[in-house]
Amino acid sequence: MSKSSSIYKVDNNNDKSVNIIDLFKYLLVNWKWFLLSILIFGGYYTYQYAKTPFIYSRQETVMIKTIENSTSSTRLTRSSYMFNSVNVASEILQLKSKELMRNTITRINADVSYTVNEGLREIELYNQAPIQVKFHTQKTEEFFSLTVTPLNDKQVEISNLSRGDKSYKLKVNLNQPVKTPLGDITISATSYYQSESLNKDYKIKKIPRESLVGYFLSNLKIVQMEEDASLLQISLEDKSPVRADDLITMLITVYNEDAVEDKNRVAVNTSEFIKNRLAIIEAELGSVENNIESLKTGNQGVDVNTASSMYVTENRQFQSAGNELETQIKLVEMMQDHLNDDSKNDELIPNNTGLVDVNIESQINEYNAVVLRRNRLIEGSSSENPIVKDLNKSLNAMRNNINNAVSNTISGLRIKNKSIMQEANQARNKAIAIPAKQRMMLSVERQQKVKEELYLLLLNKREENALNQAMTDDNIRIIDPATGSDSPIYPIKFKKIMLGVGIGFLIPAVVLLLLLMLDTTVRTQKDIENELSVPFLGNIPFALNKNDQSDEVIVSSEGRDPISEAFRILRTNIGFMSASKTQQVITFTSFNMGAGKTFTALNLAATYNALQKKVLLLDLDLRKGTLSDKVKAPKGKGVSHYLSNASLTVDDVIMPNFVANTIDLIPIGIVAPNPVELLLSSRLEELIKELKTRYDYIIIDNVPINLVADAAIVDRISELTMFVIRSGKLDKRQLPEIEKLYETGKLKNLSVILNGVKYSQGGYGYGYGYGYGYGYGYGYGNEKQKKGFFNFLTRKS
Repeated sequence: MSKSSSIYKVDNNNDKSVNIIDLFKYLLVNWKWFLLSILIFGGYYTYQYAKTPFIYSRQETVMIKTIENSTSSTRLTRSSYMFNSVNVASEILQLKSKELMRNTITRINADVSYTVNEGLREIELYNQAPIQVKFHTQKTEEFFSLTVTPLNDKQVEISNLSRGDKSYKLKVNLNQPVKTPLGDITISATSYYQSESLNKDYKIKKIPRESLVGYFLSNLKIVQMEEDASLLQISLEDKSPVRADDLITMLITVYNEDAVEDKNRVAVNTSEFIKNRLAIIEAELGSVENNIESLKTGNQGVDVNTASSMYVTENRQFQSAGNELETQIKLVEMMQDHLNDDSKNDELIPNNTGLVDVNIESQINEYNAVVLRRNRLIEGSSSENPIVKDLNKSLNAMRNNINNAVSNTISGLRIKNKSIMQEANQARNKAIAIPAKQRMMLSVERQQKVKEELYLLLLNKREENALNQAMTDDNIRIIDPATGSDSPIYPIKFKKIMLGVGIGFLIPAVVLLLLLMLDTTVRTQKDIENELSVPFLGNIPFALNKNDQSDEVIVSSEGRDPISEAFRILRTNIGFMSASKTQQVITFTSFNMGAGKTFTALNLAATYNALQKKVLLLDLDLRKGTLSDKVKAPKGKGVSHYLSNASLTVDDVIMPNFVANTIDLIPIGIVAPNPVELLLSSRLEELIKELKTRYDYIIIDNVPINLVADAAIVDRISELTMFVIRSGKLDKRQLPEIEKLYETGKLKNLSVILNGVKYSQGGYGYGYGYGYGYGYGYGYGNEKQKKGFFNFLTRKS
């Protein structure tokens, strides 16, 4: 290779990494696809925004009653703190129970929905509708809907009401019952019934409560505001902010009502227990008093106690202590009977019955609190709830502990009583002389004293229990009432439209980049320079024929279009390639058909002709004659005749001024059956030698090199070989074969031309659809430019 040609050699170790600027240009060139996608998705999401109902968020702050913040006179013991974290979790579970939500929905009539369309959007009119529909015989869990249109101040129209195969449309008077397929209903006007309400369609839906329970629970969020605090934030998202406020507030109200009812169950059970015991003791006390009356009657009114007052006084001191112990023993035994009764295992244990053992009363308080917590959990979930099972285990253990404590107390009281009774017996022995009737009187009086004290104690406890029942506290207190922003949290217009714009931008970007990643064809000069060290002479832009569609020569001496300029640059670069030596014979070849070598050869010839150079076009494609077909050469003598007939001269096959009225042509003549033999004959060298004496440039249209051996055979007469690569048609994996041709010198002075480059497509030269002006056939073939919207998207910017 000459030194001058070395300036076109490219470093084969060029950086092949992706250039961000090229990628940006590549995407920018396809701006029309981005615009179309953004308009489509932006418009779609704008439509979705206009259609989507508004969602509002409301919050309420509440406090769970604990030891510190409870106003009740009843307090839990210190050991109850171990349940603090469990309490908060349990309260949250109960607040989110289905039964509680079901009752709340019923209380505020949330299962009847009133809506009206404003534009495309459906607006919820909870407690703000101009009409109210009352259903007299409708089943509560049956779903239906109807449309009510106010006609005037006295009459409305019911439509969209169907049952079975029939559709109904009724005009009814306000405030008058009417029979409908859905049952008897009455439509009345509300304070919102005004002239603006007339002729508007209001849709009324009766929604099954079970469906609403799931809907509201899914939108209900309860969060503990701080880990160690008993404050909860309850938030609800709904289509109506007013309904959300009412539902949260009513949820707390219903919950507190249930909690108070649960707490009162303990007091009710205790009251029933005291009532039964009073009845029994009252009967026993009456029997003792009858015995005393009988004894006094038998003694004829004589006071037998005066004679032994000293001994009796001592004895009574011990008896008084024994009486107190007997009272305690009775109370504890009654408690033990209750604990041992298996039928009452799931009931609350009566408390505040007069036991002096504070530990037992504390354990009973804890036991009853856990029973209530377990029962509420069962109501909110089921008995199979893991927390319920754990609480049942705890209850069994606590009941056993209480029973053991009661047994221990009974044993202790009996031991103490036995000791006191021993002391009393000693005093009684001193009064041995007291008559039997006196001893009997003392025994009866002692029984009377015990039963009187027990009776009075139970009366006192009954009053205390009634007082505690009247002072029962709510479990939850509202700190901040339900409130929130009047602006919807969804949909947000800016976010919605920006989402559509973002998707509209992302989809074409992903598609275009994916197409770029999957494409393996040569499209730009950079693709060639990254792989080849072969001299690169220039780019030929993509263009349709601007003149007559059958004319293959589109450059002119006065032309300033990109095609003409590109061929002038190509002509100049060829001049640099042959600066040290005139290279008259230029051969065009390619790897595949349709690369545009014939088109390039024709227009390069026209470019040289514009410099007043004598140029001849020679068609050596003896198998197909592409050049001759393109210029519509007449059937006659050509190069195949010259090579096969020694009697013919050069002048016999030259067609002067045939191409573009200025360029001479030697056509193929006929398609030869033995092209290889003809090209190997010495007549070819003689032809070229003669032509070089007559012309400044001889441009040869050769066959593709990878199809047949003709191109390599013709190379012996070539002085410069132009390898034409069609942008978007040659696979990059074929480039090493061109490099091999260059390194081995199989083709003389090999250089590369990139044909069909779409400059408007940025650094990566992309544009799918392949509407090439050169055609996919063997050579140049024009296509009519398509009209329409998609042509607008794919044409040059």
